[in-house]
This record gives sequence, structure tokens and C-alpha cells, in this order.
Amino acid sequence: KLHVTVALVAFGVLSIAATLAILLAIQERALRHRQFGRWLRALPPLTLTETLLFRLISAGFVLLTLTLLTGVLFVDNLFGQHLAHKTALSIAAWLVFGVLLYGRWRHGWRGARAVNLTLIGMAVLVLAFFGSKAVLELILHRGM
Repeated sequence: KLHVTVALVAFGVLSIAATLAILLAIQERALRHRQFGRWLRALPPLTLTETLLFRLISAGFVLLTLTLLTGVLFVDNLFGQHLAHKTALSIAAWLVFGVLLYGRWRHGWRGARAVNLTLIGMAVLVLAFFGSKAVLELILHRGM
């Protein structure tokens, strides 16, 4: 139960971060094109939105790390339990978020690069959570 709970919370936090990244991209685009509508004025400043984005990604990264660590406790046979794809994709998503956080810390990454890496990481994580079954059934033609 611990592993599943931590995984769901990690997925939820990173989903909120991905949604915030989309909002950040829309907000940046509107500002660049000087489209100052009411909705734009209702949003917090870009710097605050970006700070919140990275806080969510940091929390999600910690939770995803815990998910991977607790997952090790429950895996008897990685291939026999059909968890290889889920594990590989989860590790890939973890690496994307790790690279993003490192890039932010070391090189000050922000804006479009941060949005793109957040969405890539989330897409890989969605594949890990929901796409493993599709990979097994549709691509590899195996039942679960």
C-alpha cells in the first residue's frame, strides 16, 4: 500500500506541475504577443508561477524517488511480473526531472526549456503508469 500511495501522490504532484507548466507557457506567450486580457491579469506573476512550478517538480521528484525505492521492496521478478517497461519508463521520467532540476540549479534553466522538459518528463511518466499495459498488449502482443 505504501508504494502505491507514494506513486499516486508523486503522479498527482507532477501532474499539477505539468498543468502549471502549460499555464506558464500560455502566460509567457500572451505576454510576448502583448495580449493582456483579464485572465492574464488574474494570474500570478511569471516569477511566482515559475517558482511554484519548480517547487512542485522538486516535491514530485522526491516522491518519485521514494516510489522507485519502495518499488524495489515489492519486486520479486521484474520480468515475470511484467514490470520491466514500467520500471524503465519510471526511471527515464525520474532522469528527465532530475536533469531539469539540475539544469535549473546549475544553469538557471527556465521558460520554454523548463516547460518542455516538464512535459516530456510527464509524458514518459504517463507512459510508465498507463502505457505499460499498452506496450505489452498492443506492441508485444502479450496478455497481462
